[in-house]
Amino acid sequence: MSTGTEQGPHQGPEAGRDEGRGPARLARQWTTWAPVVAVAVLAAGWGRDLPGPLLAVVGLCLIASVLSAVHHAEVVAHRVGEPYGSLVLAVAVTVIEVGLIVMLMAGGGGDASTYARDTVFAAFMITCNGVVGLSVLVAALRRHRVAVFNAEGSGGALATVTTLAAMTLVLPTFTTGKPGHQFTGAQLAFAAVASLALYLLFVTVQTVRHRDYFLPVARDGQEADSEEDHAPPPAARAAWTSLGLLLVALVAVVGNAKLVSPAIEDGVESAGLPQAVVGVVIALMVLLPETLAAVRAARRGRVQTSLNLAYGSAIASIGLTVPAIALASIWLSGPLVLGLGAVHLVLLTLTAVVSALTVVPGRATLLQGGVHLVLFAAFVFLSISP
Repeated sequence: MSTGTEQGPHQGPEAGRDEGRGPARLARQWTTWAPVVAVAVLAAGWGRDLPGPLLAVVGLCLIASVLSAVHHAEVVAHRVGEPYGSLVLAVAVTVIEVGLIVMLMAGGGGDASTYARDTVFAAFMITCNGVVGLSVLVAALRRHRVAVFNAEGSGGALATVTTLAAMTLVLPTFTTGKPGHQFTGAQLAFAAVASLALYLLFVTVQTVRHRDYFLPVARDGQEADSEEDHAPPPAARAAWTSLGLLLVALVAVVGNAKLVSPAIEDGVESAGLPQAVVGVVIALMVLLPETLAAVRAARRGRVQTSLNLAYGSAIASIGLTVPAIALASIWLSGPLVLGLGAVHLVLLTLTAVVSALTVVPGRATLLQGGVHLVLFAAFVFLSISP
């Protein structure tokens, strides 16, 4: 996520002169009220069978919430700086996503046992291939045609993502303590504790011990320095307001995605597609704020910020979801299937190998971006046509 924004009234040297003008004031009010209206629509429609016109209203609220979330996340990021700004959006989205998973699993149903696995793996593929590929592609299409980032920070993040994915999504396929791609109680407890420990270790390294590894870099390898870095940060009050509105917007994104999911399920069923497609579509909607923020950062040449968002989101998605699901499984009935099938294991392995080859040089071109996007397209296609 970028630390400067074209939208924010608190950012940029012209902010003070434009505060009273109509367009700037209207934009500020729009990003303030859109999340509140979206949550009100969510509360009114929750638990009801909505007709087509009302679903269209929910869809508009969903789009408005996504754009508002990106705006407020960038305001917060400009106040706290990198890599804290990327961490705010990644953790906020993941915490709300975990709540959605637990809620859906508590509701039961035939797909409840695999919902956590499908959602986490979809988030892994979306962030590590979709977001990374799109960010590298956008950055490489700029004037210099090369995306530059910090190999030390991105490499450490990728190692953490790969380890978390292998421990929680690969090992259950091969353990023999319990049939059906499941962990035993002791194995699940170990995976949960190890995942949370790795997540906390990564956050400590990212924000305290080696914060410089996660700062944007310029083409010559030095820390990036643009006019956005010199724009005055928003006041503390404005940043706290944006943080609150960010959380409201993310609740609206996840909740309204849940409201439209029955319509998506009906469309998937009538089209004869696998039920797992529903999870992919919902994950795409939930991760849309992070995707937009990453692309905006890449357009400004801040590829490291984009990678912080992508890998940080994947780490948070696994490192927070698995412990939460393990804890929830104490009172949730039914099996918890975490192990991936053969096709998804191949895609995960390819993603890990290709990501390592992309990250290690600290520089990427159009080719690496295209490879990641092809892997992401293969994931989506094989979800539709397994």
